[in-house]
Parts: sequence; structure tokens; C-alpha cells
Amino acid sequence: MIACLLDDSALLALGRGYPALSGFIVDAAAGRAVLAVPALCLCAAEAHRPGIAELPVDIEPLDLSATIPVGRLIGEGIDWRIAQAVAAALPSVVHPEGRVVLSVQPARYQATAIRPIDPGAID
Repeated sequence: MIACLLDDSALLALGRGYPALSGFIVDAAAGRAVLAVPALCLCAAEAHRPGIAELPVDIEPLDLSATIPVGRLIGEGIDWRIAQAVAAALPSVVHPEGRVVLSVQPARYQATAIRPIDPGAID
């Protein structure tokens, strides 16, 4: 099973009916993938498109264990809109292999160790 995170750009694209994300949604519905939206990504998407937070998505919480590394990333200059996705994508006890970030704006991750996937760029 593949574990994926949708950043704000992917969530906004999903809300617009971006066809390249449909495969991931189908995989999640069939139990072949787990999709989550980090809370800060959800906030960024909601600021851009009010009401998008009402989509039925699993939210990756911004609890204390996430706040510390996310705050560190933001302090290092990482855009707050992607900082939680970056931190949540790294290998952890729960996700030893890390998680895949889905983004339609992968260039925003250049200064990070994360290489997101743009579903529209998959052949």
C-alpha cells in the first residue's frame, strides 16, 4: 500500500477535478493507497479557495510531535504551505519508508530533501 500526502496545490487541483489525481483517489477507495492532507496544507488551500476544507479527506494533524520539526523547517526558510508535507514525508516510526508527496507545483520543494510527484507528469 502506498502512503501519500496531498499538498495544498494537489488539494486545489483535486477540487478543480484534476484528472491525473483520480487514479490516486481510486486506489485509496480500493484500499491500495492511503491519502492524507497535512493540516497546514489544508489551511493554505482553504485560504486560496474557501470551502475546500470541507472535502472528505483525512487530515494529518499538526500536533506537538509535528510542530517541532515543521517549525524548524519554517525557521530555515521553507514555505509554511509545504513545511508540514515535507516533515510528514520523511521516514518515521509509523512510515519507515517515508511518504510520497503529491503536488502540482513540485518546484516549491527544490530546497528540501523531498521529491514530490506531479500526477499530471506521470506517463
